[in-house]
Formats: sequence, structure tokens, C-alpha cells
Amino acid sequence: MNSFFARKYVVSGIFIAITLTLMARLFYLQIIDDSYIHSANSNVMRKVIVYPARGVILDRKGKVLVQNEPVYDLMVTPREVKEIDTALFCKLIDIDKEGFIKRMEKARIHSPYRASIFEKQLSVRTWAQYQEYQYQFRGFYVQKRTIRSYPDSIAAQFLGYVSEVNDKDIERSNGFYRSGDYIGRSGVERSYEDLIRGKRGVNNLMVDALNRPKGVFMEGKYDTLAVAGEGLVSSLDKDLQILGENLMKNKLGSIVAIEPSTGEILAYVSSPSYNPNMMVGRQSGNNYMKLLKDETKPLFNRPIQASYPPGSVFKVVSALTAQQAGVIDRNTVFFCPHGYSYGGGRGWMGCTHYHGSTTLQRSVAVSCNTYYGFTYAKMIDGRGLSGPKAYDLWRNAVTQFGIGHKLGIDLPGEKPGLLPTSDFYTKRYGNDKWRSSFNISLSIGQGEMGITPLQMANIMAIVANKGFYYRPHLIKGIGEKKIAKKEFTEKISAGVDEKYYPVVIQGMSDAVNTPEGTAWSNRIPGIEMCGKTGTAQNPHGENHAVFFAFAPRENPKIAIAVFVENAGYGGTWAGPIASMMVEKYLKDTITAPKYIQDRIYNANFLPAPKKVVDPKATKDVKKTDSVKSKTDTLKSKRQLAAVTKPKETIVHHSEIKRRYE
Repeated sequence: MNSFFARKYVVSGIFIAITLTLMARLFYLQIIDDSYIHSANSNVMRKVIVYPARGVILDRKGKVLVQNEPVYDLMVTPREVKEIDTALFCKLIDIDKEGFIKRMEKARIHSPYRASIFEKQLSVRTWAQYQEYQYQFRGFYVQKRTIRSYPDSIAAQFLGYVSEVNDKDIERSNGFYRSGDYIGRSGVERSYEDLIRGKRGVNNLMVDALNRPKGVFMEGKYDTLAVAGEGLVSSLDKDLQILGENLMKNKLGSIVAIEPSTGEILAYVSSPSYNPNMMVGRQSGNNYMKLLKDETKPLFNRPIQASYPPGSVFKVVSALTAQQAGVIDRNTVFFCPHGYSYGGGRGWMGCTHYHGSTTLQRSVAVSCNTYYGFTYAKMIDGRGLSGPKAYDLWRNAVTQFGIGHKLGIDLPGEKPGLLPTSDFYTKRYGNDKWRSSFNISLSIGQGEMGITPLQMANIMAIVANKGFYYRPHLIKGIGEKKIAKKEFTEKISAGVDEKYYPVVIQGMSDAVNTPEGTAWSNRIPGIEMCGKTGTAQNPHGENHAVFFAFAPRENPKIAIAVFVENAGYGGTWAGPIASMMVEKYLKDTITAPKYIQDRIYNANFLPAPKKVVDPKATKDVKKTDSVKSKTDTLKSKRQLAAVTKPKETIVHHSEIKRRYE
């Protein structure tokens, strides 16, 4: 009897154990392990991500700068892929068999049960060819999305580009982005990413055994709509931008034009540039590497990242800050004997001409270095303060013109430029006893000073407004309501009273509109343009050509800065470019003589490509060079002495004219 009951409990225990095991397994399969659910669902239902269109970008007149065009991502669910005609498949989407195997392996690693991208951005034509045979390729389906398109292929550095997100992007987004999404990498595409990216949607489709769509699941009850990104209205004038890029072809440099009354940027040229369409499509990665290796650095955003000595155009700032400080006024006269002597006669800063007795107004018109040498000396040495303390006052006044700090443009990567502190010079000279003669080159925008082309244009906007500016920006309106960001409507003072501007503005007008002026050849018929030429020293090669201007004098509509690297005189190269840009914007025409236009359009200041040296040839040359080495040694020493000779001791007129404007 006891044995019977013992066997009964054993058998019951076995059945209970089996039942519990089966229940546990069912619980695991149905609740914990979702692989079978994915498999079952994928047989009857497909979740299709609906990608939103990014916001369109327009110019200030409503002309399209950036739009969207359809492409198709080919998706694959590896577990569903059966025997297919691989050769036909590869031919249809233009890949090889090795590429097919590689992509399939990557998809399996991602997930055998979940769809992932097999091939990105099939064109409409490729998709149409594939669609005819789609029923033969079970496990594959096409997902529609859009990519950027640039109808005029302009303003690449301003607009920026879009690329696929990486792991860091996904992590920083707190789950908003997923693998395969796209994000703005540069330009306004990056600055306004949160607004123009839109919001994803999902469509649930019923499919048959051949993976063909058979309708909407549950009448779309569980679908979500994609929300398109906000559109942007830029401040750019497309026609002016095109002209600027054509004028800067085969040149290194920048053009920045601003509407003074709003801070809106009318033209934003960084040269050399590139076709933004290169950064779109299946070859974008290869194209990016080509641009990255290009010696002329087309990806470099010169208007906000390049820093140059401003040259003689800085005299405008010097004239204004010195008046505000009370060290000069409109009637102050300095004598120019062809240069400025400093340091007890040990140093000499040359001037282009013998100007004699020179007033403030005339000093701007003729760009007299001597006048600003005296002015700077009074600012640093004549205020009853030590050199460093007086310099700090001078520097604080200059920084209010937007020099030495970021202006806050709505683009990533802006640089502040350079305006050294007094500590820099104290450390350099080993004490705080230094005076104006130790950094006199700052008086004419040379030496350690460096400002960006954007800052240059902003200085002109300040002068045009007689003492204030609005933060320069490239987007004037967001969305259908064209909402403007609050920070771009703030009026910022430059710290110089309005009463000090007229004499400087008159000098700038004289520079362009009188025969004695340095920019006389750049005048525009029927328009009173106020401008200032500059020839900035470049220790690495030919001098840089600079020109600032605004126009018209009354109720100014445009302020502009043109900087052409290694071109020489500002009035010869930068001035004509600015004049044509201003006239085009104000009168929609260009009346400059044809020979001047041809000279500008045909000029090429790009550096010669670096030659690749053959090591074998180098060995042969060394033998020949050794014979000449003794003869060349003396010659090289003389050349080196000429190059390193202190500039303040050079007084020959031709050399002075080359080194100073």
C-alpha cells in the first residue's frame, strides 16, 4: 500500500514538473522572448517609418535655396530572405556580389528579425527599375525618404550639409535619433536642426507571403503622422550671393554684406567654396574626403573662422575711439613727413605719401599712417596712466566694435579673432614699463591684431548706423509666421557717441568720391558710397587686399567687407568687387567698365599646387646642388638679411608703399 502511494506521488510530481516546465517555456516565449512575435508580425504586418521632410530654406525674396527630393532606402529582414536571383538583384541596385554578402552579414548582426537598411538613397530611377521585380525578393522592401537638393549650388558654407547620425549623436539626443536618421552637420542645417528636422511617423501595413503590401493595418488606428520641419527664410539675397561667388572665383577670401538697419546678412561668400550637392547622395562620403584633402580648404568657413590683420580700415575705429576718449577732435592736425617716428627716433613707420599737415577728415580719405601713429601714442602715452592701464582702456573701447570676441552669428564654429590683452605685452617684454612704441603697428591694424571678415562688415554697419549694430544673422524668419529670434532684434551700442561719426563718414566719402581719396577708382555713378581701402601685411606672401564700405550715405542699405588674400592693394582688387556688389544690390545693374570686370573675373590668386617630389630625383639633384652650395651661400645670406631687416628701418618709398597702405 505504501509502495502504491509512493509511486502515485512520484508520477504526480513528474506530471507537475512537466506542466510547470511547459508553462515556464510558454511564458518565456510569449512574454520575455520577442523573436517569435517579431517573426509572426513580420509575416503579416510591416512597420514603415515615415521620415519627415526637412524644412525648406528660402532667400529673403522667397527664392528657393534648399529643397527636398525623394529617394528610397532598401530595407531587409534577414530571416525572411529566401533563395533569390542575386545577380539580378545586384544589377538592379548597382552593387557587386561581394557587396551583397557584406551588407547581408551586417544586417544579420543588427538583427535577423528586424528590418535594417540594406542600401541607402536609391534614386527614383533605380527604385522604378527595382519595383518591377520586387515580388521576387522576399524579405526586402523599399522605404521612402527625402534628401536635400540645392538648385543653384551656392552658399555651401552658409547652408551647411546633412549626414547620417553616429553613436554619439544618438546618445546626445536622449533617444530622439535612431540609426539611419540624418542630422545637420554644419551651417544653418546644424544651427537650426531642432526646428527643421521635423518628427517621424509610423505606418503599419499588412503584407502577404510575398512581402507585398495588402492594405493598412486596423484602418490606420495605430499609425502616427510625420510632421515636416519648420521652413526658414534666410536674409540672403540669392542674386547678390551668386554675383559674389562669381567675383571670388579662383581667389582666397571672403565677402560679407550686411543690412545695417537689421543686422541681416545679404551676402555670405567664402572662397573657394564647393557645390553643396556633392554632400548629398551615395557618393557624399567620397566627396567629403576629396574636399578634406583639397589644399585650398573649401570646407573652411572663412567669414567667421579666418582671422586677418585688418590693415588701414582699422583707422576708422581708431578715429572714433580716440574722439570718444577726448585725445583728438575733428580739428586735430598732425604733420606727416612721409612717416611716423617713434621710440626716440629709433623706429620709423612709413606712410605712402608726404601728406604734410593733415586733419582727421583728410587722414581717413588719404589713409595717413602718420596721423594714427600720433593718435595711438596719445591714447597710450598721453592720458597720465601707465602703458598697460592706458592700453586696457584703449582695448575696451575697441572691443565694443565687435573686435576680439564672437558676435553671436547663427552659425556654428565662429571664432573671436585676436586682440591681445595688456598682460600679453607685459609678459613679452618682461615688465609693465612698455609704451605705445612697443606695439605701434596696432595703430594701423597690423601687428598681433586679427579680425574676421564678419567683424569687418559689422564695423561698417556700426559706422553706417552712427554708433550701434544688430547682431549679424542669416535667418530672418522661422516657420509660416516668420518669427525672428529675440537676440537678433537687440540694439547693441559701440560706445562712441553719434556726434563723433560725421567727420569720419565724410572722410570715408572723400576716400571714394574725391580724386585724392585712396578709393577714387571705386566710385559708383549716382551713389555716394563711403569706403576705406586697406592693404594688410602678410608675412607669408603677398599682402592681402581689403575694402570696407557702406552705401548710400543717407539711410544706408548695405555695409560690406571684402577680403582677398595675397592680392595686393585693396583699392585695386577688393574695392572693385565691393563696388560691383553694392551697385548690383542698390540698382540691380553694374556699370563698372568692362576691362575692370574682366580683370576681376579672370584674376587667379589660388596658390600653385604642391609638387610631389620623387625621392630618386632628389638624390640626383643633391649632387648638383653640392657644387653650387658654396656660391649660393653668400647670396642666401644677403637675401635672408634683406627679409629679416626690421621694417621700421626701411624708408625707401617703393618698399614703404609695398608694406603699408
